[in-house]
Amino acid sequence: MLTRMIVYFAFGLKGSGHYRNTKLFFYNLLENPDSRLKSYFDVFMICLVLFSVFLLIYEVDTQFAKFDMLFEYILITFFIIEYLLRVWLYNDVHKIILDHYEKAKYLDSPFPLGKVVRLILAKKMEYIFTPLAVIDLLAILPSYRPLSILRVLLIFRLLKLFRYFKSLSLFAEVLDSKRFELYTLAIFLSFLVFIGSTGIYLFEHATNSKQVTNLFDAVYWSIVTVSSVGYGDIAPQTTGGRLVAMALILTGLGVLSFFISIIVAAFSDKMHDLRENRTYAELKRCESFVIICGFGRVGRHIAMQLEKHQQHFVVIDNKEVNALKARRLGYLVIHADASKNEVLINAGIKNRATAVLCTTGDDVVNVYITLTSRHLNPDIRIISRANSPDNVKKLYQAGADNVIQPFEIAGMVVAEYIGQPVAFEAILGIIREEKEFIMETLCVHSGSVIDGVKIADIDFEKRKLLLVGVISANPVHRKHKNRYQVKNQHFYFNPEQYFVLRAGDLLVVLGREYGIEYFRDQIEQSRLKNGFRR
Repeated sequence: MLTRMIVYFAFGLKGSGHYRNTKLFFYNLLENPDSRLKSYFDVFMICLVLFSVFLLIYEVDTQFAKFDMLFEYILITFFIIEYLLRVWLYNDVHKIILDHYEKAKYLDSPFPLGKVVRLILAKKMEYIFTPLAVIDLLAILPSYRPLSILRVLLIFRLLKLFRYFKSLSLFAEVLDSKRFELYTLAIFLSFLVFIGSTGIYLFEHATNSKQVTNLFDAVYWSIVTVSSVGYGDIAPQTTGGRLVAMALILTGLGVLSFFISIIVAAFSDKMHDLRENRTYAELKRCESFVIICGFGRVGRHIAMQLEKHQQHFVVIDNKEVNALKARRLGYLVIHADASKNEVLINAGIKNRATAVLCTTGDDVVNVYITLTSRHLNPDIRIISRANSPDNVKKLYQAGADNVIQPFEIAGMVVAEYIGQPVAFEAILGIIREEKEFIMETLCVHSGSVIDGVKIADIDFEKRKLLLVGVISANPVHRKHKNRYQVKNQHFYFNPEQYFVLRAGDLLVVLGREYGIEYFRDQIEQSRLKNGFRR
């Protein structure tokens, strides 16, 4: 009967949407590093821990009032609830029950209730004995007043901050990564203290019993000496004691130097992670941002323009030189390979990233980044750089929305406008944002004044506009030169005078804003007029 009730209860939890949503909420609150809710909760708990420590220190010299006692009980209640919730979140009990139930049913054997209970308890105990869980539990015990010795566990409330501060957690990881070296150092240091304590006790206790009264005094003196602190409250009087002191001082300097070198080496190894954690924290504050993969010449210019327009972005580059350049300019930088899934996921490609710019100088790398980005986020906009015309099609096949060939575009501009310095200066002025010109697209509407008209018949010079090109998907235009493919369309750069415009074409023009708007109004009015006549 009990077994049946437990199994029914497990099936009920499995099919309960309310249970799943509740557990997901507390997971986002306590464990999910990408959750904004967790960041708020961490700040709240940091304040709570610090305030609880202040109350316990305040109690040393002051008798608690009723309000103070009530407030501390509230704090402890928060700590207990948090601890129990983390134990609950560690694993799903109902899954363990159902797994063993299905195995028993398949094998037609009795349900092993005792084994399941032991396994559940073992899983929970596995979490309870993790370092952070032990700290959480010990942080609750100082509130038990009948045992005043437990007040020494106050320090564990401060250690709880390791759970909420990422930098402190990283410090713990640094120590953990060097635990073999630290264990070796600790064994050597213990051996050294043991020898020093024994030696000073044998030499000094007989003649200097006022200072070295017992073995504990000898151990205390050895630790103070080997750490190069030297309080001076115990001073060796015998020749043997002084020799032991000199030996401990010299070896203590070596031990201290070795310890510092271990910590410095570990932190230098983890400095990369510290920088990346800072970058990820900054990105989480942004509502949207652009990912720039590659910080070469093209990437630098894009970053400068985005910064000028106050758009958020992050630079990903696996070259140390490029990463340092971007970091010196104050940009958010991730020093990693952008073609790897985990790098782009950590950068936020699935969350707040709005576009990925593949600007490395290697087309193969750009193809890999494009493939990875499109796989991770099918809806994100991807703009890729192509250095070779042969790779344009491959980048589109990889999933790029737009492919840009900077060197080919520059060559086309120079070739077409080398004899027209005014036009050349106008284009450069727009690119550098030094002129009062803008670049806009005008649609050739069906029935408008420019539908079916040759470019020669449109007096762009009189309108004080400069035609850069025409974007069209119409196959009748493909006989013209200077054709540049843009996905399923073509861009016809500086088209010939006999180029006939068709409905649906887009004119790319340069000029002053009011001149372009005036021409757009003329096109719209002619379309409406012709449509009305029909």
